Amino acid sequence: MLARQRQALILDRVRRVGAVRVADLVRELEVSDMTVRRDLEVLHEQGLLEKVHGGATAPSHLASFEPAFVTKASLQQDEKAAIAAEAARLVEPGMALALSAGTTTYALAGMIAGVPGITVVTNSLQVSEVLNRARRPDQTVILTGGIRTPSEALVGPFAVAQLRSVHLDIVFMGVHGMDAKAGFTCPNLMEADTDRALIEAGRRLVVVADHSKWGIVGIASIARLDEADVLITDAGMDPEVLVVVGEAVPEVIVAQTPSGPPVPMPLQEGRGHHGVAARAH
Repeated sequence: MLARQRQALILDRVRRVGAVRVADLVRELEVSDMTVRRDLEVLHEQGLLEKVHGGATAPSHLASFEPAFVTKASLQQDEKAAIAAEAARLVEPGMALALSAGTTTYALAGMIAGVPGITVVTNSLQVSEVLNRARRPDQTVILTGGIRTPSEALVGPFAVAQLRSVHLDIVFMGVHGMDAKAGFTCPNLMEADTDRALIEAGRRLVVVADHSKWGIVGIASIARLDEADVLITDAGMDPEVLVVVGEAVPEVIVAQTPSGPPVPMPLQEGRGHHGVAARAH
């Protein structure tokens, strides 16, 4: 198992349980004590957890903690690529669309850079850079202004004012966390306002979020689960969670990574137009 895979698993455990013990990780990951402590040190330096004697805990400021873009980009890379590939299927030539800030939308930007005739509105410096590098004369990329966040988003009143003047076919939204009660959330109050303006500008909302986002609650709500038209996640999502999400979101797409296990699909009845679809790549 690669170091980044171990660290992703450790971070998942900390987020879900709140704490981990070195001894437990050594046994479960089948690596040395020194390797686990080195992984914890890396995650601690990135601000993703707090080292304590014999283990680590979630940051005490989790609801408002906002990791840097480069930190988030190193986590769940295969899952994000699979999710982005599913999202790219929804983009058609000539569409007007928005990509919010985030590492999954960043992956999506690279996959749609060759789609002809699209207009992309984004508040992400990273997304804008990817699309502008393609140098397609038939594409229009519009970057909002605003205040820069650690996740390379442009947010605040200036960004919101600009977004209120556009009308888009589809909005692809990355989120910090999702929860049955809190819905889709983020750790930055101004970014939440900007994301809500993006949602209001679009006719269709597609949320792209890997399984590690479930159970994470940021300080600010972006939208309820049932406000999303589509949720694209990965095969690591708990089947019981898929049932909960599938009852709220009209369409749930589960993207499977090439090396991932088959997706166990929940049995559901009487859900009308709601559904959960699993796709492998």
